Amino acid sequence: MIKYFDSKFIGIILLVLLCLFSVLVPFFSGYEPHEQDLMKSFSGITNANLLGTDHFGRDMLTRIAYAIQLSFSLAFLTMLTSAIPGILLGVLAAYKRGIIEKILVLFSDIILALPGLLLVLLFVAFAPGNFLYLYLGLSLSLWVEFFRVSRAKTKSILVEPYIESTRLLGFSSFYILKKQILPSLYPVMLTLCAFAMSTAIIAISTLSAIGVGLQPPTAELGSMIVELMPYFEEEPFLVVLPSIFIFLLVLSLQLIAKKDY
Repeated sequence: MIKYFDSKFIGIILLVLLCLFSVLVPFFSGYEPHEQDLMKSFSGITNANLLGTDHFGRDMLTRIAYAIQLSFSLAFLTMLTSAIPGILLGVLAAYKRGIIEKILVLFSDIILALPGLLLVLLFVAFAPGNFLYLYLGLSLSLWVEFFRVSRAKTKSILVEPYIESTRLLGFSSFYILKKQILPSLYPVMLTLCAFAMSTAIIAISTLSAIGVGLQPPTAELGSMIVELMPYFEEEPFLVVLPSIFIFLLVLSLQLIAKKDY
């Protein structure tokens, strides 16, 4: 049960506030993320631009909101694509064992042999800035953790006496999976989901920052930092601003994922 002001509660509140910010700001701001007005370049904080404007006169508040939408949406989609096959294949490997388990474990070991960021770089090298390749690379690098943890956890569940009792009573494997295995996996998988989203957000920002992820003028937190870096001495606040929101996004997910001991 979530207690008021514990880490999970704070994380959920922070994430909800960030999501509301990203949804409501574009609705009320009246600006588009790519809308330029060179006459308002680095206009500073005004009533019309609450976080100022960048070197192209684009409203920073609107661009930050769209960037949060993009990072969160891509991270959530990546997490789902990693978690669903990872969990199902992990349960399958633990349940069937034999040659199926050996093949799946071998495949996961091959993927694990490559550092996650390097694997994503191999994908985006085919088309730098392409959303699809970035998404596929992240999904392929993240599913392994779900597979390994769900396989180990399922193996420990399958040796429990109540599982054998359920089998002897004539219940099907699908019933055991639905009613006994998956509910037992839920807490640890929820934690892994939050960690996977944090990893995806950091990876997206890092790849964009080094020029192989999402490219300008796309409103993305990592690419915004790089775009504004030449103007650091003139407008340091605008360079730091996207970093603050990356930190807040990752912090909220890490707090949600934190286990209480």
